[in-house]
Amino acid sequence: MMQAADGRKNGASYREIALAFYGTGRVASNPWKTSSLRDTVIGLVKGGRAMISGGYLQLLRHRLRG
Repeated sequence: MMQAADGRKNGASYREIALAFYGTGRVASNPWKTSSLRDTVIGLVKGGRAMISGGYLQLLRHRLRG
Protein backbone atom coordinates (compact mmCIF):
# COMPACT_ATOMS: atom_id res chain seq x y z
CA MET A 1 0.00 0.00 0.00
CA MET A 2 2.73 2.40 0.91
CA GLN A 3 4.59 1.86 -2.35
CA ALA A 4 1.41 2.43 -4.35
CA ALA A 5 0.59 5.62 -2.45
CA ASP A 6 4.17 6.84 -2.81
CA GLY A 7 4.15 6.15 -6.55
CA ARG A 8 0.89 8.03 -6.99
CA LYS A 9 2.18 10.96 -4.91
CA ASN A 10 5.19 11.12 -7.23
CA GLY A 11 3.02 11.35 -10.33
CA ALA A 12 2.67 7.75 -11.44
CA SER A 13 -0.61 6.75 -13.03
CA TYR A 14 -2.58 3.80 -11.69
CA ARG A 15 -1.58 1.89 -14.80
CA GLU A 16 2.12 2.63 -14.24
CA ILE A 17 1.82 1.39 -10.67
CA ALA A 18 0.12 -1.79 -11.89
CA LEU A 19 2.90 -2.32 -14.43
CA ALA A 20 5.50 -2.03 -11.67
CA PHE A 21 3.65 -4.42 -9.36
CA TYR A 22 2.25 -7.01 -11.78
CA GLY A 23 4.28 -6.73 -14.99
CA THR A 24 3.39 -5.87 -18.57
CA GLY A 25 1.91 -9.23 -19.53
CA ARG A 26 -0.61 -9.36 -16.74
CA VAL A 27 -1.69 -5.72 -17.13
CA ALA A 28 -2.02 -6.05 -20.91
CA SER A 29 -4.11 -9.24 -20.67
CA ASN A 30 -7.35 -7.32 -19.92
CA PRO A 31 -8.80 -3.97 -21.00
CA TRP A 32 -7.51 -1.47 -18.44
CA LYS A 33 -10.79 0.36 -17.75
CA THR A 34 -12.53 -2.85 -16.65
CA SER A 35 -9.51 -4.67 -15.21
CA SER A 36 -9.64 -6.05 -11.69
CA LEU A 37 -5.98 -5.02 -11.36
CA ARG A 38 -7.07 -1.39 -11.84
CA ASP A 39 -9.51 -1.70 -8.95
CA THR A 40 -6.84 -3.39 -6.83
CA VAL A 41 -4.29 -0.65 -7.47
CA ILE A 42 -6.82 2.10 -6.71
CA GLY A 43 -7.63 0.32 -3.44
CA LEU A 44 -3.95 0.03 -2.56
CA VAL A 45 -3.43 3.75 -3.15
CA LYS A 46 -6.47 4.66 -1.03
CA GLY A 47 -5.33 2.33 1.74
CA GLY A 48 -1.83 3.75 1.67
CA ARG A 49 -3.14 7.29 1.85
CA ALA A 50 -5.28 6.34 4.86
CA MET A 51 -2.24 4.85 6.58
CA ILE A 52 -0.18 7.95 5.85
CA SER A 53 -2.87 10.23 7.27
CA GLY A 54 -2.79 8.44 10.62
CA GLY A 55 -4.55 5.16 10.03
CA TYR A 56 -1.40 3.26 10.97
CA LEU A 57 -2.05 4.22 14.59
CA GLN A 58 -4.99 1.82 14.64
CA LEU A 59 -2.53 -1.01 14.02
CA LEU A 60 -0.69 -0.06 17.19
CA ARG A 61 -3.86 0.22 19.30
CA HIS A 62 -5.31 -3.16 18.28
CA ARG A 63 -5.02 -5.75 21.02
CA LEU A 64 -5.84 -9.41 20.74
CA ARG A 65 -7.94 -10.94 23.47
CA GLY A 66 -6.79 -14.33 24.46
